[in-house]
Amino acid sequence: MRVVALHRDAIVVTSRLWQTNATAIRSGDEAFLVDSPYFPDELEVLPQVLAQSGFQVVGLIATHLDFDHVLGPYAFPQAPLGLGQPSLERLRAEPGAPQRELRDSDGEHYVTRPRPLSLGAAQNLPVPGKLEIGSVELELHPADGHTSDGTAILAEHCGVLVCGDYLSDVEIPTISAGGSLAAYRGTLARLAPLVERVERVVPGHGSVHDRDAALRILDEDIDYLDALERGDERPRLPKGRDGKAQRRLHAENLSALGGA
Repeated sequence: MRVVALHRDAIVVTSRLWQTNATAIRSGDEAFLVDSPYFPDELEVLPQVLAQSGFQVVGLIATHLDFDHVLGPYAFPQAPLGLGQPSLERLRAEPGAPQRELRDSDGEHYVTRPRPLSLGAAQNLPVPGKLEIGSVELELHPADGHTSDGTAILAEHCGVLVCGDYLSDVEIPTISAGGSLAAYRGTLARLAPLVERVERVVPGHGSVHDRDAALRILDEDIDYLDALERGDERPRLPKGRDGKAQRRLHAENLSALGGA
């Protein structure tokens, strides 16, 4: 697990698996943890790591309901989990889905957990809207398209945008069940002006970007979506995202759109 301070009020923790990012955002004596690392040992030490830096987590936020983003309750079982309304609707429509997907992933990676995942009574976050933390407000913006749900969190007081599974330098855009190409384009259009307002952008997976890098990736992603919409079987993928695994994801995207 890698821990990097982006600002005195923002820390990013990156898991060993899939370069999954979790971001702690603080104002005063309160901090929210957005998303989560993956492995049990990472989750076990996370409270101590954050507390040593003065981050007292009082709440959890998941950018979307994919299982690798909702593991915060393992680290902070007493902290309420906040989800945008589309994520709550997905949770109701797919009861137990994150737990089943986590069990499948754990089985693949030989992971044993101390107890089953419990999401408790998730709280409804205003998306679009604002969420108070200490003396500041976080902006919550819709970010669907990858899935049917999604929330991007803008912490302007520390110059950070947490965008979920978008703007990654290790993954091409993926259209999962419930997502759509049109909604993905809409999210990229909403993210562009938000990126202009911050110094650092934290994707769900991969490196933290400065503004210029994030805008470059956004343009690359638009180009990729154009190729996907055309049905190109072997498009030119962005550098660093053009390996065998990403080609497989592209084939899955084509299949998903062909069945839509």
